[in-house]
Amino acid sequence: MLEFYWSMGRDIIKHKAESKWGSGFFEQLSLDMRGMFPDETGFSVTNLKYMKRWYAFYYEQVAIRQQPADELFQHHIDESQNQLKLNRQQPADELGMPEIFGVVPWFHHVYIFTKSKSLEEAIFYINKVATEGWSRTHLEHQVDAQLFQKQGSAITNFDFVLPASQSESAKELLKKEYDLRFISAEAIKEEKDLENALAKNVTDFLLELGKGFAYLGRQQELRVDEESVFFPDLLFYNIPQRRYVVVELKAVKFMPEFAGKLNFYVTAVDKLLRGKDDNPSVGLLICKTAKKTIVEWSLQDIQKPLGIATYQLQEVVDRTIEELELNKNNTKE
Repeated sequence: MLEFYWSMGRDIIKHKAESKWGSGFFEQLSLDMRGMFPDETGFSVTNLKYMKRWYAFYYEQVAIRQQPADELFQHHIDESQNQLKLNRQQPADELGMPEIFGVVPWFHHVYIFTKSKSLEEAIFYINKVATEGWSRTHLEHQVDAQLFQKQGSAITNFDFVLPASQSESAKELLKKEYDLRFISAEAIKEEKDLENALAKNVTDFLLELGKGFAYLGRQQELRVDEESVFFPDLLFYNIPQRRYVVVELKAVKFMPEFAGKLNFYVTAVDKLLRGKDDNPSVGLLICKTAKKTIVEWSLQDIQKPLGIATYQLQEVVDRTIEELELNKNNTKE
């Protein structure tokens, strides 16, 4: 069905159908298709226009960039998927549908190409839906939370402390900001409240972290010797990358000393838990706010791979407005 929709969109553009047959083209095409395929759905005027827009979105990216279609798509689609099989000299208006598109439901496609501002963003969400099985609701949530803009954009020192072969992939584990709107801001007064809330809602937090994270527990004991025991807030293991991820939580703005403490925890995890086949552990500090310059200076001489991110909680706006209106009315009375 998707390949048929793709070819419909391609043919409409290739033959410049609207300019040839006028403004009533889609209405007539809808009637013709319903007449030819009376038992099939999907030939409404709206859906036919979506077919054209779907193909046009990717066709225009090829035309604008003046780059061979196979190179352009392959650069953005995971090479391991072997997604696109196009002739290098194939003209843009003869683009074949990438294979990965075939495992993404139609209305996921519609949402992605109508919301994405670039080819990179669209392919990012295509890959996420295809590899992680996102529902339409989850896709909408992640697009609304701007996952594409946030993932991999946390401030880190990975380029300086990890091998080049691992740095980029490790960055993809982290986000610039974590959407914790399943937690009410009213409930968070101090660090312990945030830790308790995340432990209570660990399923939601795992979804927010992304694919491949396994929750190992909170306040995991790290015993250096009989007298020295330490307890990081949360401990995870990322299965695809085979590395531990130590998460520290702060309900306040970032302070330089936080990096030093997290650096120690990552060192302890590497020495006490990391196996011979595991990659270097990383630390993630999630705090209320963080100034870029202070974070970068704090990480400059840190030897372990650390990332700093912020979080967003659910703000009780409606209740605040109601209280203000009530106070206003009481004052008048």
